[in-house]
Amino acid sequence: MSFESDSILELHHIVHHVLTLYALGASPEQIQSHYNNNKSYQRPPQPLDDKVVQDLNDYKKFQQYLGNEKYYHDYLVFFGREIDKKGYEKVINEYLLKGFLHPIIHLGFALEFNQPALVAEALAQAAAHDTYMSKFFLPAEKAAATEERSKSLVELLDEIRADQKLSTAAHWNDGNKIRDGILIRAPDEMITYASQYKVSENELEEKTAEMTNAAVYFTGGAQHPPKQVKIDFYYMHCVNCSIFFSVFLKAPWISDKNKVRLLEWKGRNDLALYASRRSPKPLLDEIQNYKPVKPQQSSWDAVIERMISHEDDGHGIKLVRAIRHGQEICKPYDGKPSFRVRNGMWDKLGNIAIDSVENSGDTWVRSAGFDEAWENFEDRPRAQL
Repeated sequence: MSFESDSILELHHIVHHVLTLYALGASPEQIQSHYNNNKSYQRPPQPLDDKVVQDLNDYKKFQQYLGNEKYYHDYLVFFGREIDKKGYEKVINEYLLKGFLHPIIHLGFALEFNQPALVAEALAQAAAHDTYMSKFFLPAEKAAATEERSKSLVELLDEIRADQKLSTAAHWNDGNKIRDGILIRAPDEMITYASQYKVSENELEEKTAEMTNAAVYFTGGAQHPPKQVKIDFYYMHCVNCSIFFSVFLKAPWISDKNKVRLLEWKGRNDLALYASRRSPKPLLDEIQNYKPVKPQQSSWDAVIERMISHEDDGHGIKLVRAIRHGQEICKPYDGKPSFRVRNGMWDKLGNIAIDSVENSGDTWVRSAGFDEAWENFEDRPRAQL
């Protein structure tokens, strides 16, 4: 579930972008314009190997091909045929929710918009994806079985930040800061903290909201004053992904047991990703005291329209939609200690999202807990300090 850069994920960004624009009411002309601006990075279909497709019907051979991007198209055809025969609900339960595969964002779009073809793409994406995160997810799940109590995600974020070994385990020059940093230099510590995040079946709705709130908290709060306000590219994916857990929650064909597992893995993934960017302290005052750049265009309707009109690759519009969704599902829990984003902060975060992408310089900061990540960003105008 890690959101490090990956060519298979890039393959599907345009679908996410188009569907998000559609969900937020963009016109056909606006959707077409964004598609035209981003279609250049679409990859042509790769050659199909019918023997591999047939092999995938054999469980042992299926496992042999896992984790290799060259078999993406073969997996895509295989899952497409499986869905045609069984329906996507049975195929997801058989291949995804038994723990063989773990895609999230593409699957979320597929289920929200009822698109079986996207389900096949999501499963193929996961099958062809590197499996290094299993070294984290599976031991954390095993350790959680012996944990007596569960801590909130924000409690664990605080503890991770205070742990000197873990919070500095990722180095600036690590290619993949989870795989090459956290899971090499502090794997036991990361697993210990992650295993303390647990969900029970009778609290799925609240825990879904809590996960969303925590992701928005550490993503929006990862600022570096006096540098200009920016959103971390990697943390942003934790927020963008969160909206689909409401989709999973409402799916009657996903068992509560599997809903719990999906949510626990998402929360643990977010903890690892937070640690991998040097665990910056979320600055709530940066959110609370934020002054929109365009006060006359700061309502949610205006923010959404500005983001629809803004030319980007889809990350920004997904972020705004996910923040707005988070505001709605967190309302019943406003004021609880584990929900640190509350009240008017949501409106401020929507403006932070649009203002930061319209601002000068790079659209996103990458690895916000490192001083090096901010070197090329401008300082804010004195009036904003």
